Amino acid sequence: MASQTVSHANWKPSHNPWVVAFTVTLATFMEVLDSSIANVSLPHIAGSLGATYEESTWVLTSYLVSSAIVLPVSGWLSTIIGRKRFYMLCVALFTICSLLCGLATSLPMLIIARVLQGCGGGGLQPSEQAILADTFPIEKRGMAFSMYGMAVVVAPAIGPTLGGWITDNLNWHWIFFINLPVGLLSLLLTQRLVEDPPWLAEERGAGIKIDYIGLALIVIGVACFQIVLDKGQESDWFASPLIFAMFSIGVPVLIAFFMWEWYHEDPIVDVRLLKNRNFGTAVFFSFTLGIVLFGSTVLIPQFLQTSMGYTAERAGMALSPGGFALMVMMPIAGRLTQSKIDPRVLVATGFLGMAITLHLMTSIYPGMDFGTIVMLRIIQVLPLALIFVPISTLNYVGVPREKSNQVSGLSNFARNIGGSIGTSLLSTFIARQNQTHQQTFAHHTTHGTNNFQHLLSVLKAMFVSQGYDAVTAMKKAMAMAYQSMQAQASALSFKNSFWIMSVIVLCLTPLPFIMRRPRPGEDWRRAAH
Repeated sequence: MASQTVSHANWKPSHNPWVVAFTVTLATFMEVLDSSIANVSLPHIAGSLGATYEESTWVLTSYLVSSAIVLPVSGWLSTIIGRKRFYMLCVALFTICSLLCGLATSLPMLIIARVLQGCGGGGLQPSEQAILADTFPIEKRGMAFSMYGMAVVVAPAIGPTLGGWITDNLNWHWIFFINLPVGLLSLLLTQRLVEDPPWLAEERGAGIKIDYIGLALIVIGVACFQIVLDKGQESDWFASPLIFAMFSIGVPVLIAFFMWEWYHEDPIVDVRLLKNRNFGTAVFFSFTLGIVLFGSTVLIPQFLQTSMGYTAERAGMALSPGGFALMVMMPIAGRLTQSKIDPRVLVATGFLGMAITLHLMTSIYPGMDFGTIVMLRIIQVLPLALIFVPISTLNYVGVPREKSNQVSGLSNFARNIGGSIGTSLLSTFIARQNQTHQQTFAHHTTHGTNNFQHLLSVLKAMFVSQGYDAVTAMKKAMAMAYQSMQAQASALSFKNSFWIMSVIVLCLTPLPFIMRRPRPGEDWRRAAH
């Protein structure tokens, strides 16, 4: 037994770890890109398949629901069937279903293909993270996770631009077809280069009982809760019988699932890992990071399109430089994580920097030029690398290595659920704020208000000078004044959203020091024993 433990401790992958890292990052980048690339194509998909825009949004919701279900159970599935085998199964399923999505001739066919595609996509991110954690030694893990971070953080930034270009120059079918060569290449490389460490084979050989009750609870709970988050704002939340029913089922079922798994001998999701101080705190940070990352990625293009009249492709172009800036920053954060700098200091610095840059975003206004928006976005995303890479590394402090699949599944699930909650809450907040500001402005735009009358006179005179008669000029002046009021109300709503996000992140700055830093020379995986 002792010699077996030594051999496990000395185990190294047969191939170059960086080639393995590139291999698994390839499919993850493809999956994350695909989750955002479809957003801008929804109007085209709806028109092509004879569906309304509201019906076409199920193309996104169906994918999110199925991937959200697979995410937390991916660690358990990896243990049951083997991590390499599970990863290849996910890549194959995602690739085949991408082909089916591209060939879809009706909305139901596309939605079914997206559900299956989400089942494959949901297992890719946690599998990659676990593979990297076992492939790289502790001192090089920071750089490895910086590569993973580029896939998870950069892909959503360039997705809208690429999706807009493909839709405009080819057609929406190609946003799915482009996955085929990447998926096939990933399968080939994974088969040749990726291998399971010996302790995973032992865990699989020991035999695990299937927790059918836990599996049923998580499928029902996550599916219902994800539908609430994705459709809540669109359906006016609890005014909708569907949303009320999904919430009434989803939340109690998720609570029951947590309690059931806590006391189960062979849980599908080992929620008891949250008792570990480092891991529990890291999961909370991943959840918050999801809110900030996904929330800001949604807020900026929404502001550019609603308040400044940008097309989806141009709005994506405003985000893309931030993605490339992160590609530069991620390796730097990886190097810093590998250095003697306390990773907790890096995370705290990242939170402080994120709070400051989010506050800078409150300077946005409807007439802002494109270059300033791009610069603000670049500055805003730079601190993300200082949060993402160290947290991904600290996730594994004090957790036994045979639990790496569970660690990656839980942390990715927390980040994605945080993103869904953040997006839903911010969308609702902006809509409500917009109504409030418009009502406030309406009180100051009556015919008895001198400033408003002066504005109408100036606008009317401008239209009269362009050759319009007095009646038409007044109508145009009123319309322009109303559009200006809407733009101002929208801008204020987005300002308030960024301000609230900055305050939330600022409050997180001291919390990284709750985590324990491993002593020099200590094996992070053995810290729990």
